[in-house]
Amino acid sequence: MRSVLPTDRSPPTVPTPRPTPARRFLGRLSLPERTYVADALRTETVGGVLLLCAAVAALIWANIPALGGSYLRVSDFHFGPSALGLHLSVAHWAADGLLAVFFFVAGVELKRELVAGDLRDPKAAALPVVAALCGMAVPAIVYALTNAVGGGGLGGWAVPTATDIAFALAVLAVIGTSLPSALRAFLLTLAVVDDLFAILIIAVFFTSSINLVALAGAVVGLAVFWLLLRKGVRGWYVYVPLALVIWGLMYNSGVHATIAGVAMGLMLRCTTREGEPHSPGEHVEHLVRPLSAGLAVPLFALFSAGVTLSGGALGDVFTRPETLGVVLGLVVGKAVGIFGGTWLTARFTRASLSDDLEWADVFAVATLAGIGFTVSLLIGELTFAGDAALTDEVKAAVLTGSLIAALLATVLLKIRNAKYRRMCEAEERDEDLDGIPDIYEQDDPAYHLRMAELLEHKAAEHRRLAEETAAAARHGSAEVAGGAGDRDDRPA
Repeated sequence: MRSVLPTDRSPPTVPTPRPTPARRFLGRLSLPERTYVADALRTETVGGVLLLCAAVAALIWANIPALGGSYLRVSDFHFGPSALGLHLSVAHWAADGLLAVFFFVAGVELKRELVAGDLRDPKAAALPVVAALCGMAVPAIVYALTNAVGGGGLGGWAVPTATDIAFALAVLAVIGTSLPSALRAFLLTLAVVDDLFAILIIAVFFTSSINLVALAGAVVGLAVFWLLLRKGVRGWYVYVPLALVIWGLMYNSGVHATIAGVAMGLMLRCTTREGEPHSPGEHVEHLVRPLSAGLAVPLFALFSAGVTLSGGALGDVFTRPETLGVVLGLVVGKAVGIFGGTWLTARFTRASLSDDLEWADVFAVATLAGIGFTVSLLIGELTFAGDAALTDEVKAAVLTGSLIAALLATVLLKIRNAKYRRMCEAEERDEDLDGIPDIYEQDDPAYHLRMAELLEHKAAEHRRLAEETAAAARHGSAEVAGGAGDRDDRPA
């Protein structure tokens, strides 16, 4: 037998490396994620409509001459235990107390996104995180440049950095646009990251003095809260009183009291264990979100948005650098920042846009994110707390900028609404009537067998109808022919 020398062997085949496929973003959500987003946005949309109504009611209440005085009296009415340092005005209770519920829900949302949502994957999280950061940085830069040129102060740089998801969804509900779930989820993720950094801004830049004893008490309370959660202790009667104590201590510590809500929200477990249909975090969020969206945020808006408007005041919004910076930051800075951050991230990470969407859709959502209401009003109050007149002017600027952003987004979204409607119909289509949209069953053989059976039944029904129609047509032809033969053909 002939020996085979090394030189006789064929060289091994080296597989040609395949190019790494570009990642897609704003593509179809997974079914569980889509269900969660739909439920969350449904509640936020209802809350957003209530928020919009509360803001309009506040403006009417504050600007009718016969009622304007009563608005100020109610807002400034103080109540609460003075011995505990909690003798606060109604407006103060709304800002520091009720918004703690809002930020608690934001903390749960953030925790869920980090452990079970889009932010758990660093590669997938890069795009919305960068987009949100740019959507906060560029408005701050726009504000700073406007005030540097106009000779204003830079203290309000943080006012136009926040996005109000509830108000944005209310706009979508009012204009009736059929925004696809991927774009809604992108907007929600932007808002979650936006809320996180807004919380950090409030904690870092709006804490002037610290009461270490009260802060230590709040930290101990949070540790007890965390320990009870880890031990599996249940019962609202345990956690609600503890949460109130933690909130009171945090308020007296000098750190903004809403931080307590965020911290408690982040402690909830948002992953499911065997036998659990939902995680504790999702369960609590499901219970508390309606309270936040339907009561806490609208009441805050009612006692924060009531600014006195006049021709001169509205004119000052576009002439005073501080207020003009807020308007431009919301309208221009948000749109440019979010769109630019999204495009640059996609460009340098080789991510590509979903085939169903265009970059114009991303810009429209970025424009919609310029609606900065709840947190922007809160930051405005904190920034200009010593100047009541400027505080009202900044609030008017937030309202004006949010309104302009809403109108621009309405135009941009309406242009593409026919395409969005077709996409939403495809997302909702369930021809086999099993409760799961068909687009999520394309890889399931059982789905195709069900569809084959349905189509065969329809085909048989159409064949039967075709035969009946043909028979009726033949019968009618025979009657016409017979009738023609019986006619008297004599000339008239």
